[in-house]
Amino acid sequence: MTQRYFIYFSYDGAAYHGWQSQPNAVTVQQVMEEALAKLLRAPVPLTGAGRTDAGVNAACMVAHADMPADTDTAQLVYKLNKILPPDIAVSGIRKVKNDAHARFDAVSRRYSYRVVTAKSPFLRRYACRVMPDTDFEAMNRAAELLYEYTDFTSFSKLHTDVKTNNCKVTHAAWRKAGDNEWVFEIEADRFLRNMVRAIVGTLLLVGRGKMSIEGFRAVIENKARSEAGDSAMGEALTLVGVEYPSETFL
Repeated sequence: MTQRYFIYFSYDGAAYHGWQSQPNAVTVQQVMEEALAKLLRAPVPLTGAGRTDAGVNAACMVAHADMPADTDTAQLVYKLNKILPPDIAVSGIRKVKNDAHARFDAVSRRYSYRVVTAKSPFLRRYACRVMPDTDFEAMNRAAELLYEYTDFTSFSKLHTDVKTNNCKVTHAAWRKAGDNEWVFEIEADRFLRNMVRAIVGTLLLVGRGKMSIEGFRAVIENKARSEAGDSAMGEALTLVGVEYPSETFL
Protein backbone atom coordinates (compact mmCIF):
# COMPACT_ATOMS: atom_id res chain seq x y z
CA MET A 1 0.00 0.00 0.00
CA THR A 2 1.38 3.38 -0.96
CA GLN A 3 0.99 6.83 0.55
CA ARG A 4 1.82 10.24 -0.88
CA TYR A 5 4.46 12.35 0.85
CA PHE A 6 5.88 15.84 0.44
CA ILE A 7 9.69 15.90 0.59
CA TYR A 8 11.29 19.18 1.70
CA PHE A 9 14.88 19.79 0.64
CA SER A 10 17.45 22.40 -0.31
CA TYR A 11 20.26 22.52 -2.81
CA ASP A 12 23.14 24.55 -4.17
CA GLY A 13 22.36 24.65 -7.89
CA ALA A 14 25.90 25.33 -9.14
CA ALA A 15 26.59 21.74 -10.24
CA TYR A 16 23.16 21.11 -11.77
CA HIS A 17 21.34 21.93 -14.97
CA GLY A 18 18.26 22.97 -13.02
CA TRP A 19 15.69 20.88 -11.16
CA GLN A 20 13.90 18.94 -13.89
CA SER A 21 15.34 15.75 -15.38
CA GLN A 22 16.56 16.04 -18.96
CA PRO A 23 18.77 14.02 -21.28
CA ASN A 24 22.53 14.53 -21.28
CA ALA A 25 22.57 16.78 -18.20
CA VAL A 26 22.79 16.22 -14.44
CA THR A 27 19.79 17.65 -12.59
CA VAL A 28 18.63 17.75 -8.99
CA GLN A 29 15.56 15.63 -9.77
CA GLN A 30 17.73 12.89 -11.30
CA VAL A 31 20.07 12.75 -8.29
CA MET A 32 17.16 12.72 -5.81
CA GLU A 33 15.29 9.97 -7.67
CA GLU A 34 18.41 7.81 -7.87
CA ALA A 35 18.95 8.15 -4.11
CA LEU A 36 15.33 7.25 -3.32
CA ALA A 37 15.39 4.26 -5.67
CA LYS A 38 18.56 2.97 -4.04
CA LEU A 39 17.08 3.15 -0.54
CA LEU A 40 13.56 1.93 -1.36
CA ARG A 41 14.69 -0.56 -4.02
CA ALA A 42 12.10 0.65 -6.52
CA PRO A 43 11.70 3.63 -8.85
CA VAL A 44 10.32 6.69 -7.02
CA PRO A 45 9.28 9.44 -9.47
CA LEU A 46 9.30 12.95 -8.03
CA THR A 47 7.09 15.89 -9.01
CA GLY A 48 8.53 19.23 -7.94
CA ALA A 49 6.76 22.40 -6.87
CA GLY A 50 8.25 24.08 -9.91
CA ARG A 51 11.28 24.31 -12.14
CA THR A 52 14.51 26.08 -11.31
CA ASP A 53 16.96 27.01 -14.06
CA ALA A 54 20.59 25.94 -14.30
CA GLY A 55 22.61 27.31 -11.41
CA VAL A 56 19.59 28.47 -9.39
CA ASN A 57 19.51 27.49 -5.71
CA ALA A 58 16.72 26.39 -3.37
CA ALA A 59 16.59 26.97 0.37
CA CYS A 60 13.21 25.22 0.44
CA MET A 61 12.04 23.09 -2.49
CA VAL A 62 9.14 20.64 -2.26
CA ALA A 63 8.41 17.53 -4.31
CA HIS A 64 5.79 14.83 -3.92
CA ALA A 65 6.36 11.09 -4.15
CA ASP A 66 4.34 7.93 -3.63
CA MET A 67 6.10 5.58 -1.21
CA PRO A 68 5.14 2.70 1.10
CA ALA A 69 2.56 3.76 3.67
CA ASP A 70 4.70 2.41 6.50
CA THR A 71 7.77 4.47 5.53
CA ASP A 72 9.76 5.63 8.57
CA THR A 73 10.17 9.22 7.39
CA ALA A 74 12.73 10.21 10.03
CA GLN A 75 14.95 7.28 9.07
CA LEU A 76 14.50 8.02 5.38
CA VAL A 77 15.57 11.65 5.90
CA TYR A 78 18.66 10.43 7.74
CA LYS A 79 19.58 7.85 5.11
CA LEU A 80 18.97 10.21 2.20
CA ASN A 81 21.29 12.80 3.70
CA LYS A 82 23.98 10.14 4.10
CA ILE A 83 24.00 9.18 0.42
CA LEU A 84 23.06 12.46 -1.27
CA PRO A 85 25.94 14.73 -2.33
CA PRO A 86 26.90 17.60 0.01
CA ASP A 87 25.06 20.15 -2.14
CA ILE A 88 21.61 18.57 -1.59
CA ALA A 89 20.00 18.24 1.86
CA VAL A 90 16.61 16.83 2.87
CA SER A 91 15.03 18.65 5.82
CA GLY A 92 11.78 16.73 6.23
CA ILE A 93 9.16 14.40 4.78
CA ARG A 94 5.46 14.93 5.51
CA LYS A 95 2.48 12.69 4.85
CA VAL A 96 -0.16 14.35 2.67
CA LYS A 97 -3.47 13.48 1.04
CA ASN A 98 -3.08 10.97 -1.78
CA ASP A 99 -4.31 13.49 -4.35
CA ALA A 100 -2.02 16.28 -3.11
CA HIS A 101 0.19 17.83 -5.78
CA ALA A 102 3.43 19.65 -5.01
CA ARG A 103 3.05 21.97 -7.98
CA PHE A 104 -0.66 22.54 -8.46
CA ASP A 105 -1.63 22.77 -4.77
CA ALA A 106 0.96 25.42 -3.90
CA VAL A 107 -0.71 28.74 -3.06
CA SER A 108 2.47 30.85 -3.05
CA ARG A 109 6.17 30.72 -3.82
CA ARG A 110 8.93 33.05 -2.63
CA TYR A 111 12.26 33.85 -4.26
CA SER A 112 15.17 36.04 -3.26
CA TYR A 113 17.82 37.58 -5.50
CA ARG A 114 21.08 38.83 -3.98
CA VAL A 115 23.31 41.60 -5.33
CA VAL A 116 26.46 43.24 -3.98
CA THR A 117 27.77 46.72 -4.71
CA ALA A 118 31.40 45.82 -3.93
CA LYS A 119 33.59 42.84 -4.75
CA SER A 120 33.07 40.01 -2.25
CA PRO A 121 35.14 36.81 -2.28
CA PHE A 122 32.57 35.13 -0.01
CA LEU A 123 29.44 35.93 -2.02
CA ARG A 124 30.95 35.65 -5.48
CA ARG A 125 29.00 32.44 -6.24
CA TYR A 126 25.71 33.60 -4.76
CA ALA A 127 25.39 37.28 -5.62
CA CYS A 128 25.38 39.46 -8.71
CA ARG A 129 27.78 42.39 -8.54
CA VAL A 130 26.27 45.76 -9.51
CA MET A 131 27.60 49.32 -9.60
CA PRO A 132 27.86 51.14 -6.25
CA ASP A 133 25.60 53.97 -7.46
CA THR A 134 22.70 51.65 -8.34
CA ASP A 135 19.45 53.43 -7.39
CA PHE A 136 17.58 50.94 -5.21
CA GLU A 137 14.93 53.50 -4.30
CA ALA A 138 13.99 53.85 -7.97
CA MET A 139 13.99 50.07 -8.37
CA ASN A 140 11.59 49.76 -5.45
CA ARG A 141 9.23 52.31 -6.99
CA ALA A 142 9.32 50.33 -10.23
CA ALA A 143 8.80 47.03 -8.40
CA GLU A 144 5.58 48.39 -6.88
CA LEU A 145 4.09 48.46 -10.38
CA LEU A 146 4.13 44.65 -10.41
CA TYR A 147 1.15 44.68 -8.02
CA GLU A 148 -1.00 46.40 -10.65
CA TYR A 149 -0.70 43.68 -13.30
CA THR A 150 -1.31 39.97 -13.73
CA ASP A 151 -0.06 39.30 -17.28
CA PHE A 152 3.74 39.00 -17.18
CA THR A 153 4.40 37.83 -20.73
CA SER A 154 7.21 40.41 -20.94
CA PHE A 155 9.18 38.50 -18.31
CA SER A 156 8.50 34.95 -19.52
CA LYS A 157 10.78 32.62 -21.41
CA LEU A 158 9.49 32.35 -24.97
CA HIS A 159 7.75 29.27 -26.40
CA THR A 160 6.89 27.55 -23.12
CA ASP A 161 4.04 25.08 -22.68
CA VAL A 162 2.06 27.08 -20.07
CA LYS A 163 -1.58 27.91 -20.78
CA THR A 164 -1.53 31.36 -19.18
CA ASN A 165 1.06 34.01 -18.34
CA ASN A 166 -1.04 35.40 -15.50
CA CYS A 167 0.45 35.58 -12.00
CA LYS A 168 -0.55 37.48 -8.86
CA VAL A 169 2.45 39.18 -7.24
CA THR A 170 1.84 39.82 -3.54
CA HIS A 171 5.27 41.12 -2.52
CA ALA A 172 8.18 42.62 -4.48
CA ALA A 173 10.82 44.80 -2.83
CA TRP A 174 14.54 45.38 -2.42
CA ARG A 175 15.93 45.47 1.13
CA LYS A 176 19.40 46.23 2.39
CA ALA A 177 21.02 43.12 3.86
CA GLY A 178 24.50 44.48 4.67
CA ASP A 179 26.91 47.32 4.00
CA ASN A 180 27.29 46.40 0.33
CA GLU A 181 24.51 43.84 -0.02
CA TRP A 182 20.89 44.05 -1.19
CA VAL A 183 18.24 41.37 -1.62
CA PHE A 184 15.22 41.47 -3.90
CA GLU A 185 12.35 39.44 -2.42
CA ILE A 186 9.31 38.49 -4.49
CA GLU A 187 6.27 36.34 -3.72
CA ALA A 188 3.45 35.26 -6.06
CA ASP A 189 0.91 32.51 -6.50
CA ARG A 190 2.98 31.18 -9.41
CA PHE A 191 5.96 32.19 -11.56
CA LEU A 192 6.66 31.85 -15.25
CA ARG A 193 9.89 30.32 -16.51
CA ASN A 194 12.75 32.80 -16.16
CA MET A 195 10.34 35.38 -14.71
CA VAL A 196 12.26 36.47 -11.60
CA ARG A 197 15.59 36.76 -13.40
CA ALA A 198 13.95 38.78 -16.19
CA ILE A 199 12.28 41.10 -13.68
CA VAL A 200 15.58 41.63 -11.83
CA GLY A 201 17.44 42.26 -15.08
CA THR A 202 14.87 44.89 -16.07
CA LEU A 203 14.82 46.52 -12.62
CA LEU A 204 18.61 46.83 -12.80
CA LEU A 205 18.16 48.90 -15.96
CA VAL A 206 16.02 51.24 -13.85
CA GLY A 207 18.65 51.27 -11.12
CA ARG A 208 21.36 52.21 -13.64
CA GLY A 209 19.27 55.02 -15.11
CA LYS A 210 18.90 53.17 -18.42
CA MET A 211 15.11 52.87 -18.08
CA SER A 212 12.54 55.12 -16.43
CA ILE A 213 9.87 53.87 -14.06
CA GLU A 214 7.24 54.60 -16.71
CA GLY A 215 9.44 52.72 -19.15
CA PHE A 216 9.26 49.74 -16.79
CA ARG A 217 5.46 50.04 -16.85
CA ALA A 218 5.52 50.11 -20.65
CA VAL A 219 7.57 46.91 -20.72
CA ILE A 220 4.87 45.14 -18.70
CA GLU A 221 2.01 46.54 -20.75
CA ASN A 222 3.58 45.80 -24.13
CA LYS A 223 3.89 42.09 -23.29
CA ALA A 224 7.07 41.69 -25.36
CA ARG A 225 10.06 39.85 -23.91
CA SER A 226 12.34 41.69 -26.32
CA GLU A 227 11.59 44.99 -24.54
CA ALA A 228 12.61 43.74 -21.10
CA GLY A 229 16.17 43.54 -19.81
CA ASP A 230 18.47 40.55 -20.04
CA SER A 231 17.94 37.80 -17.49
CA ALA A 232 20.09 38.31 -14.41
CA MET A 233 22.58 35.55 -13.53
CA GLY A 234 20.97 32.41 -12.10
CA GLU A 235 23.47 31.73 -9.32
CA ALA A 236 22.20 34.70 -7.28
CA LEU A 237 18.59 33.44 -7.29
CA THR A 238 17.18 31.24 -4.53
CA LEU A 239 13.77 29.66 -4.07
CA VAL A 240 13.15 30.34 -0.38
CA GLY A 241 9.67 28.97 0.28
CA VAL A 242 6.57 27.19 -1.01
CA GLU A 243 3.28 27.37 0.88
CA TYR A 244 0.32 24.96 0.87
CA PRO A 245 -3.15 24.96 2.46
CA SER A 246 -3.14 23.29 5.88
CA GLU A 247 -5.70 20.71 4.72
CA THR A 248 -3.09 19.30 2.31
CA PHE A 249 -1.35 17.53 5.20
CA LEU A 250 -2.42 14.51 7.21
